[in-house]
Amino acid sequence: MGWLHKTIIRPQLFRQDSEVAHNKAVNALARVSRSSFALGAVKSIFGSPELPTEVFGLKFPNPVGLAAGMDKHASAVPGWAALGFGFTELGGVTWHAQPGNPKPRMFRAIADEGVINRMGFNNSGAEAMAQKLAAWKNSGRWPAHPVGINLGKSKITPLEKAAEDYANSFRALRDLADFFVVNVSSPNTPNLRQLQDKAALDEIFAALQSLNPTRKPILVKVAPDLTFEALDEILELVAPRNIAGIVATNTTIARPQTSDAKLQKIYDETGGLSGRPLRARSTEVVHHLYQQTQGKLPIIGVGGIFDADDAWEKITAGASLVQVYTGMVYEGPGVAKKIVAGLQVRLEIAGMKHLSQAVGLRH
Repeated sequence: MGWLHKTIIRPQLFRQDSEVAHNKAVNALARVSRSSFALGAVKSIFGSPELPTEVFGLKFPNPVGLAAGMDKHASAVPGWAALGFGFTELGGVTWHAQPGNPKPRMFRAIADEGVINRMGFNNSGAEAMAQKLAAWKNSGRWPAHPVGINLGKSKITPLEKAAEDYANSFRALRDLADFFVVNVSSPNTPNLRQLQDKAALDEIFAALQSLNPTRKPILVKVAPDLTFEALDEILELVAPRNIAGIVATNTTIARPQTSDAKLQKIYDETGGLSGRPLRARSTEVVHHLYQQTQGKLPIIGVGGIFDADDAWEKITAGASLVQVYTGMVYEGPGVAKKIVAGLQVRLEIAGMKHLSQAVGLRH
């Protein structure tokens, strides 16, 4: 299937605008998600082997998840499990519905296998997503893997009211997902990254935990562009605010050097860069966070994961789980199955029975 995607399907998709192709792919999976028969057929082709692990109190059939940004509207919730993912992170979703930034706002850096986006949290709002999730639960096709929701700040909400904005979304969605991720690191909402400041983040988590009597895991997603000192300040909130883990990392505003004029034109676009150019830096951040917490804080590694080697790099650096976004754009719908099967081989070679034994192995 990987050969079919790269030689036939991907060239057709890449002739289209990046966002148009993205929406077509998600809409196709949404149609599959409405049929139990179609879901079964997709699972028979793309379903991953079992590689169970348990992280922040949740059981995952495998450690390879779908990153936020792929299914912003909860359009295809059952479909991601059929494609072999061990968990799904939906969104980002904001309290207020918003159209996002003007189009075009997504660009492929094909030569470097990267994607630049400045989507700007385009979504239908937390209450609309709550209705969709409730409908999926009532459909009998809810996935048998953990489902998380990425929470962003509404563009119209001033920074000083950010905690209230996140809290409103959480209140609407808290009973409909297994875990939540506070996104304060997207580069595409003006001044959002200022909320990574320790005091601002403390206020957000205080508001969320006050609405969290059942102690749903709430994580924070950090930018790869933060200094290690800034990351350490965030870690100081882990114990007092019961932060369940860290997603490392979001997209980067940095750009690699290139002599390719066509590629440079893409890199001149504003927005966050994901994919292979992000791999090394996101791994550095995972490594640092694991080292600073002595492996006691779960980390979800994301950034430049295309195959089992990339996933193994993140896991041995300290990630308990990994996520894929751009890797799926370039590798196709079989990417999760391929990664999980490759991880099984690496564990066998290393003489390990459980994935947890490999977490932080490089340390």
